[in-house]
Amino acid sequence: MVFVSGGSFIMGSPANKDQHQVNLSSFSIGATEVTQAQYKAVMGTNPSHFKGDDLPAESMSWYDAVAYCNKLSEKEGFAKVYAINGKDVTADWNAKGYRLPTEAEWEYAAKGGQSGAAQNVKYSGSDNQDQVAWYSGNSGKTTHPVGQKAANGLGLYDMSGNVSEWCWDLHGNYSSGIQSDPLGVSSGGIRVFRGGSWYVDSQYLRSAHRSDNSPDNEGSLVGFRVARRP
Repeated sequence: MVFVSGGSFIMGSPANKDQHQVNLSSFSIGATEVTQAQYKAVMGTNPSHFKGDDLPAESMSWYDAVAYCNKLSEKEGFAKVYAINGKDVTADWNAKGYRLPTEAEWEYAAKGGQSGAAQNVKYSGSDNQDQVAWYSGNSGKTTHPVGQKAANGLGLYDMSGNVSEWCWDLHGNYSSGIQSDPLGVSSGGIRVFRGGSWYVDSQYLRSAHRSDNSPDNEGSLVGFRVARRP
């Protein structure tokens, strides 16, 4: 886990005219995507399409990801963040267990935190996608062991590629005005995932790019990394 000091940044893409200021509290986030070895150690299974202990865990639904967070919290003695009743999932944001990052936390971390966001590079840590990302142009149509490409300024790997990553938020339009620790819209049927993957072109690797899918989706393009309160 990497500690990310809180601060303010401009979230969103100027191309989509959705930029707005976000103020975030400090949090910690995984230096890499959850690996298959980590997932199997906690859940006892490995449904990933591409097999390898150091490859990112993928082919997990959003529901699988929040279940992993709760089991990891229980394993390490932290209060669980999520109350899970079938497909009804609520969060206790005061609990110190593991959870998915919010969409705002993910983008802030991808951009390198307070100082990194001011540099305004296209991808997480560079303007050169090949330095930081596995994507359609260099992946050979497969995932790769985590941490092989360059890290961003916070020491976070693969935020622009390898697999995309589930976030907490339901997909919806950003709220206008200055936001503090936003949690996304309160209703909807699809969840946000962020970052590019081994399959996509470089235009989808940008730190501000948004994607979404059904929380039931279990494709090999999407994995996740964990976050928690410090």
